[in-house]
Amino acid sequence: MQSSIPLCPPPQIVSLHNRDLLFGERGFIHIPAGIANQVTWEMLQEAFHRWTSTSVQIETAPPHGKTALGRCHQEPEWSGHPEGYRLSVDPKGFSITAGTQQGIFYAAITLSQWLQGHSLKMDAKLGTIPGVTIEDWPAFANRGMMLDISRSKVPTMSSLFETVDLAARLKLNQLQLYMEHSFAYAGHETVWQSASPMTGPEIKELDQYCQERFIQLVPNQNSFGHFHQWLKHPTYRHLAECPEGIAHPFSLDLEPFSLCPKDPGTLALLEDLYDQLLPNFSSTLFNVGLDETFDLGQGRSKEDCERLGKTRVYLEFLNQVHQRIARRGKRMQFWGDIILEKPEALAELPEDVIAMEWGYEANHPFQEHCLHLAASKREYYVCPGTSSWSSVGGRIHNALANLASAAKAGVEHGASGYLITDWGDYGHFQPPVISLPAWYAGAAYSWNPASIQSFADKELQNAIALFEWEMASPVISQVLWELGSAYQDCEIQPTNGSSLFFLLLYADKTMTHQRLSGLTPRGLSSASLRLQNAKALLTKANITQVNANLVRQELLWAIDFLQVACDLGSEWALLPPDQTMNAISKQKRLAISERLAKLGEKFLQLRKKRFRPGGAQRSIRYLEHVQQPLKMP
Repeated sequence: MQSSIPLCPPPQIVSLHNRDLLFGERGFIHIPAGIANQVTWEMLQEAFHRWTSTSVQIETAPPHGKTALGRCHQEPEWSGHPEGYRLSVDPKGFSITAGTQQGIFYAAITLSQWLQGHSLKMDAKLGTIPGVTIEDWPAFANRGMMLDISRSKVPTMSSLFETVDLAARLKLNQLQLYMEHSFAYAGHETVWQSASPMTGPEIKELDQYCQERFIQLVPNQNSFGHFHQWLKHPTYRHLAECPEGIAHPFSLDLEPFSLCPKDPGTLALLEDLYDQLLPNFSSTLFNVGLDETFDLGQGRSKEDCERLGKTRVYLEFLNQVHQRIARRGKRMQFWGDIILEKPEALAELPEDVIAMEWGYEANHPFQEHCLHLAASKREYYVCPGTSSWSSVGGRIHNALANLASAAKAGVEHGASGYLITDWGDYGHFQPPVISLPAWYAGAAYSWNPASIQSFADKELQNAIALFEWEMASPVISQVLWELGSAYQDCEIQPTNGSSLFFLLLYADKTMTHQRLSGLTPRGLSSASLRLQNAKALLTKANITQVNANLVRQELLWAIDFLQVACDLGSEWALLPPDQTMNAISKQKRLAISERLAKLGEKFLQLRKKRFRPGGAQRSIRYLEHVQQPLKMP
């Protein structure tokens, strides 16, 4: 039998039966000392109080002669998996059996969802809970989420705690905060002074919060490419591969991008950063990045790259970084894109590194790359993405296909982990809620890849509505799907973003630009109609939940932002393809510019609710970049 309640992640085995639990006057749960932590206790108490109006106590020794509402048992050899569990609900009460505290914690999450899902159906007088037996365990041992906190948005501590709570509810066990310049390194204030960075004490507090929910907070500091936030400052420019700067996708300006692997000062700087950053984390893992070294071999290492080959120079630097990580008692993770350009070089990697195989399109070759990584005998994760960045409204169908493809290939070829990445390219304009479908889907597929077909659009929408906003109606979820589908209406689908977003980003170009070529008034009209329908749905919805009000405001902002792109594109697409947008009438351009200015003001207002002030002006620069051609005579 299948459960009608959209448990997330979907358990491996769910058996429904008619032997319901009548909880009546039973007011305690028996949990022997030492087999569950305080967070698990509080979760069970809150679940019963909230969803059954029953107050329960946790007893380590059951009172004589009284019947418990439920019991937890720890049996070390129970499932063979440290995170597995068995949950049974029947007339005798509920029973949780697991081999570890973590397994008991995950069983408590499932029970809480079971209670919440049936709360609208419960008979308040009888106090019944539908009977069920669940046996469950994850497919991937390591399941995580990664937030980009280096592109304009560093979350407040309260937002980070909410993120950890979300990860815990979804049974994820790792969290990474991607950093380039967003940690307060002593002696490097010039780099982070306008970023509102994380501090050591904040990391330690967050780390403890994660540990209590069985999540590893994994340090993540890029250490080769993506170093432009440092190298653009005169103090550090001498360490750059190309000190004069290059054009790269992560800034409007020419900037140095990668560290020079041959400069002794490069490793000295990295050692200083590692010595300051790593003591704040309890995790033994460390993601050092090393991806997208666009300019390697174009500057100071050109001669070495020509003589030895870029792959050899890259490997030598990777090994030097690895040695320094190992000396500090950490195990190195690194993004695998560069090394997979020459798969034969995988055999030369240090044996204990973990390669992070990333790719964000529906057709990314996870199968091919996983075959190479498996053959190398190196441990690796598959790393799909939320597809929210460079879109504002998301690319939901691309995201779901990408997440599913990663899970299938990873399971088939023995990946040890699954990391869902969420980036902030080009101003980080997407509201956090845009990534929510991908968090849910990625958690589902990494826990139980067999659910890929059965846990699709409708099931995801219902689960998100129920567990995020306590809503029986999935109206907000439906709006998320509408927004996340608008990119498809445009008839062209550029990679790594949506054409609606690129319409604004490349407002100074022409329609012959590779990201815009093929846009038509028909496609933009179709997208506009979808946005109008989504706005009507959201405006008319009866949303009373406090935690959904901010989400509604953020979604309305995203709809208005994309509507501006549609309106601009509809005018622009009527012109010959080689015309810039200043051929549109000045009156129409100024009207659009004024709308963008108001959207910028609203963006800053909403941003304050979840993020620190640092980086805000960096985002606004992108809007100003759009407005320049709009304001031309």
